[in-house]
Amino acid sequence: MDPPSAGSPYQPVIEALENHPQKKFYNVSKLGGTKYDTLPYSIRVLFESSVRNCDGFLVKETDAMNILDWKTKQNHVEVPFCPARVVLQDFTGIPAMVDFAAMREAVRNAGGDPVKVNPACPTDLTVDHSLQIDFSKCAIQNAPNPGGGEVPKPPARLSPLRAQPRKVPCRGQGGCRGGPCESGRHPAPFSAQIENTPILCPFHLQPVPEPETVLKNQEMEFGRNRERLQFFKWSSKVFKNISIIPPETGTAHQVNLEYLSKVVFEVKDLLYPDSVVGTDSHTTMVNGLGILGWGVGGIETEAVMLGMPLTLTLPEVVGCELTGTVSPFATSIDIVLSITKHLRQAEVAGKFVEFFGSGVSQLSVADRTTIANMCPEYGAILSFFPVDNVTLKHLKHTGLDKAKLEVMEAYLKAVKLFRNDESSSREPDYSQVVQVSLSSIIPYVSGPKRSQDRVAVNNMKSDFQACLNEKCGVKGFQIAAEKQEDTVPVQYEGNEYKLSHGCVVIAAVISCTNNCNPSVMLAAGLLAKKAVEAGLVVKPYIRTSLSPGSGMVTHYLSSSGVLPYLSKLGFEVVGYGCSTCVGNTAPLPEAIRNAIKQGDIVACGVLSGTKNFEGRLCDCVRANYLASPPLVVAYAIAGTVRIDFETEPLGIGFNGKSIYLRDIWPTRKELHTVEEEYVISSMFKELKEKMEKGNKRWNLLEAPESTLFPWDSKSTYIRCPSFFDKLAKEPVAPQPVENAHVLLYLGDSVTTDHISPAGSIARSSAAAKYLTSKGLTPREFNSYGARRGNDAVMTRGTFANIKLLNKFIGKPAPKTIHFPSGQTLDVFEAAELYQKEGIPVIILAGKKYGLGSSRDWAAKGPFLLGVKAVLAESFEKVHRSQLIGIGIAPLQFRPGENPSTLGLTGKEQFSILFPPELSPRMTLDVKTSTGKVFSVIALFENNMEITLYKYGGSLNFVARRFL
Repeated sequence: MDPPSAGSPYQPVIEALENHPQKKFYNVSKLGGTKYDTLPYSIRVLFESSVRNCDGFLVKETDAMNILDWKTKQNHVEVPFCPARVVLQDFTGIPAMVDFAAMREAVRNAGGDPVKVNPACPTDLTVDHSLQIDFSKCAIQNAPNPGGGEVPKPPARLSPLRAQPRKVPCRGQGGCRGGPCESGRHPAPFSAQIENTPILCPFHLQPVPEPETVLKNQEMEFGRNRERLQFFKWSSKVFKNISIIPPETGTAHQVNLEYLSKVVFEVKDLLYPDSVVGTDSHTTMVNGLGILGWGVGGIETEAVMLGMPLTLTLPEVVGCELTGTVSPFATSIDIVLSITKHLRQAEVAGKFVEFFGSGVSQLSVADRTTIANMCPEYGAILSFFPVDNVTLKHLKHTGLDKAKLEVMEAYLKAVKLFRNDESSSREPDYSQVVQVSLSSIIPYVSGPKRSQDRVAVNNMKSDFQACLNEKCGVKGFQIAAEKQEDTVPVQYEGNEYKLSHGCVVIAAVISCTNNCNPSVMLAAGLLAKKAVEAGLVVKPYIRTSLSPGSGMVTHYLSSSGVLPYLSKLGFEVVGYGCSTCVGNTAPLPEAIRNAIKQGDIVACGVLSGTKNFEGRLCDCVRANYLASPPLVVAYAIAGTVRIDFETEPLGIGFNGKSIYLRDIWPTRKELHTVEEEYVISSMFKELKEKMEKGNKRWNLLEAPESTLFPWDSKSTYIRCPSFFDKLAKEPVAPQPVENAHVLLYLGDSVTTDHISPAGSIARSSAAAKYLTSKGLTPREFNSYGARRGNDAVMTRGTFANIKLLNKFIGKPAPKTIHFPSGQTLDVFEAAELYQKEGIPVIILAGKKYGLGSSRDWAAKGPFLLGVKAVLAESFEKVHRSQLIGIGIAPLQFRPGENPSTLGLTGKEQFSILFPPELSPRMTLDVKTSTGKVFSVIALFENNMEITLYKYGGSLNFVARRFL
């Protein structure tokens, strides 16, 4: 937002930044004496926002002082927060943009200037949620598969990086440049495009045409969603202060983290902390960069876009102190999961978490953002990592201008938002402190039969021995004691080897779901490099493979120089898809299979995937372990899981020297250096190029440039909603609700999933009937999420959940009774009849109405159904605010009362009288057609909420400013 007017009471604390006189900032550290120094860093960001945005109306001086008194006011007061920006994804963003388009229409109709209707808060919308998987194909070959289809099987151990001993054809792939590879000839520097799922030619490592399935899905996306995409294109042209990131650029959280995040905002030479609210569930990731942000619902987001503050109860802040030193063998995954487990046990739900202590600097930004992204796992609102030297170093590698970095650092230090590790620096006061010793985090593997059976790596040898002894079951193999040391000699490729219990015969490095953090793949590569340099090898009979989750992984493994070393050990790229995890692995050599069966050997597979069911990899491989990528390489080198890495060498290197795992394991410093220099810089460079070039399909997409959107009455995706039909410049007195029927009589714990349209559109639903009437077939219905820009579909999908239990019906069904006629109808059909008859409707409910995720259509839908009030025993706080924000009155039964105790059947008609002047939490009288009178509490918590309600909700309140 723009800086506040000259009348702001905090103008005197505006200063020029040292050595940068043209840069101004609010030096909030000078307010409140030592109180500011004791505030958690996250609360300091809230405080700065309240000071900078203080206007005496939306944000008052008392609000700022309440935040400054956080220590005594936490959990007791509500405060406003004006974030620096908003992030939307397309499913939740389209209703917001449709509302803005409708607002322009309403302002024009009311005599105002529609051009003035724009987001007041900088907003970015990423089109990333549209793609549905209409076509899929999973074909993994033993060797690299350039096109995802059937290809001749190449020779074993064919390396994509080494020159081959003989001329090998390129399988006719037109995307290969430079002709076939010949002996002693290989294209020099590796070049690969970074896409979501590119396929690289295994002989040239150059991009080849995208698989047919990917192209088909993308074409389907643009075809199915053309109307929505054209609407987004129009929005990007006519609205100021909003940026639309087109499809195929990246996911919302990726773009937010890697491109949109500023850390420090600068508007008209005024500096202030970056902060964000978003409708994407991954919004909390930015807290790993020192940017305060979390996810909220669509109605709150639209209000923020229009310049309204977000209201939150001043939260408790749990300090998570990280101490000790991380075990050299612990990976980022071990660290993230361990910290997540500690926070889950600490009961931090509904609170801020903030990290401090000497151990924080050992976490890379990738680690921090992953931990911050895990907030839903432990229930925190956010997990905040203040900016420190690690953050600055990361930003440097993203390509941030040196001058901007200097200004950023100077500003953050000036307002005491920069964390350092000096023992003399005072730590903030926290509501409570949770201590996590990084030294206690040790690496684990899972197996040998179930992923939930975790085994500490330092106990692996003894645990496997116990498995041999145990009876056959979830862990046991019941091998007789006298046979546990048996070995079976086997001839393979001219050499003799001995197989024994615990021998590794399959080793697969996979970077799919649980190993997307780049550091673990790099660790595998660096370990392979050191192993090869030390003279270690992998026995040739072990079926090794490398299946990157995307071409990006191949790119950074190659650009960091480790891919040839993985290949040297046999870990060569086999393709991009589900491979060893789902049992897609090449058969073991026949000699090895025979030897295993002959000696009844308990052979092992080790992989870094997600599944390890017995017999999944191969019917003769009875023990399967899940491990981190570097441990997969280590066990492959060792050739057995019966090894104590602390006391036993992995193998014999050059000059007969014993090489231990500790000798070749990469340090965290090495990992972070390579990660920042190769992975981070590549990712940011690629994303920046994508942002600048745009998308070919998007660039060619035509869209109108008119001030008002030309609504198409035939469209089933985009429709002008009726939220602004009664737009008024001045508030009107609350209107009484007279002789209302009950649309739904619900019980306890009705969630937003019960209320809001979501998922696929059932063929028998009211929404399906509407779409069919428009000439669509079921194949063209798409989903409620994709049709959020059409209020006719969304209103029909409100309360359409098949699990909805309406007491009028007596069983789960999206049905209700239209009492004037006695008909049992779909909820929408009954509501439509009531509206035609001019009869208002209300909802009766029990405790915790509106539980679950914040969903804007859980309020918008009931409003468009004609619901005037919800009478419930209690409300979920966020949903209560959303009801007010759309113009529905949340009314709460008095303590100890509910429909049953009051003798209500729901079949009565209800009249609710609102006085001309409302006050927070005032009592209202409700009269029924049977003569019963009872009282309810109007759950307006403050005068601002009453004002919003009088205007018909937050959207109408802000829209009237443009008249």
